Amino acid sequence: MQDSPGAQKATNATNDANTINTDNDTNPPTKRFFTPPTYTMKQIHDAIPAHCFQRNTLLSSAYVLRDFFFIAVLFYLSTHISNLPSHFLRTSGWWLYSFCQGLVFTGLWELAHECGHGALSKHRSFNNSVGLFIHSLLLVPYNGWRLTHSQHHKSTNNIERDIAFVPDTKEVYMKAHENRKPDLFFSYWSLFEDTPIVAFVTLFFHQLIAWPLYLTINNFALPRMNVFPWWTRSHFYFGSDGPNFKASDRDDIIISNAGIAIAVAGLWASVNLLGFEKVFLLYGAPWLWTNHWILAITYLQHTDPALPYYQASSWSFLRGAASTVDRDFGFIGRCFFHGAIDFHVLHHHASRIPFYHAVEANNAIKKVMGRHYKSDTKSPFLWAFWNNYTKCRFVEEKDVGSNIYFFAK
Repeated sequence: MQDSPGAQKATNATNDANTINTDNDTNPPTKRFFTPPTYTMKQIHDAIPAHCFQRNTLLSSAYVLRDFFFIAVLFYLSTHISNLPSHFLRTSGWWLYSFCQGLVFTGLWELAHECGHGALSKHRSFNNSVGLFIHSLLLVPYNGWRLTHSQHHKSTNNIERDIAFVPDTKEVYMKAHENRKPDLFFSYWSLFEDTPIVAFVTLFFHQLIAWPLYLTINNFALPRMNVFPWWTRSHFYFGSDGPNFKASDRDDIIISNAGIAIAVAGLWASVNLLGFEKVFLLYGAPWLWTNHWILAITYLQHTDPALPYYQASSWSFLRGAASTVDRDFGFIGRCFFHGAIDFHVLHHHASRIPFYHAVEANNAIKKVMGRHYKSDTKSPFLWAFWNNYTKCRFVEEKDVGSNIYFFAK
């Protein structure tokens, strides 16, 4: 579906955005639950100052080097943890180190994400070499992820085509629960699965392993992808008979796999030299924190009761781009995560704008988007994560026949 050709500026178009006329002109207007945006991508791009699209390779390099400097400083400080006078202080020191290093790793991951969009430099070779190096260090297949992530941007919140955090419709959700009833285990499980303690334990293990499992076997594959053998859904699979990649992607996937192989070999050599415990404390624990933050950030960028989901017949790129939400993670989000969670709405409208121009560009598009700009800066990050995880179970059509869905209350 294309955007309305006669769309006006959002500031004018939103006056009657929630009202539609019935077939009988004598009837009063009927209120709709939701009306999709009517502004255009041209209005978005025209509103953003031209210099915001400029990518400064030198400045971007400085941010990359800054993050590696933070990593080095934390590595150095960790060498003094063993000198602390008590077991409690040493344990606390390692917990604090892993948390802080995990934040820096996550920020570095976000810079590689920017590389995947070509947002750090106008030079493709710079973006791909830096992105490959960083993501390989964090055990992420850069090109495999880059290609599937591009598909996500091309189909955001399209429940038939998107590949990231796509919710079940009410019909699918209910059918899955109905099919559980004959099973004795699930009959009892249904009594406990919504309790806070079960939700917490499930979420805890999900945050530990879901990200690497997604990369390796795509265990959260949608029904349309489940028809393929699990290994062909992997981000490491370079064949063209899977759901993710084409024959032309083969060399890129092999290059990513080589980067991961080198990183794993380096880790193995480190274990032989330093021992497993030391490598886990220095690298493994921060890496697990990074897995958590990547999942939590991405989930909250795309999951909220205020966001619409569309069928293919009602979806457009612009509607998908507007179906994201900005969050606030304070100083950590702006400094260490480079604003990745603070300006995700902008990112889906103009993904090549570098993060250091995001504040100005975001302020510009908010004036065009009007009420369609979604943000939640009041809910604490972890509270919003827990609240949405426990309550956003399935989506349903609120306006019958609209092919537009929202999370059920």
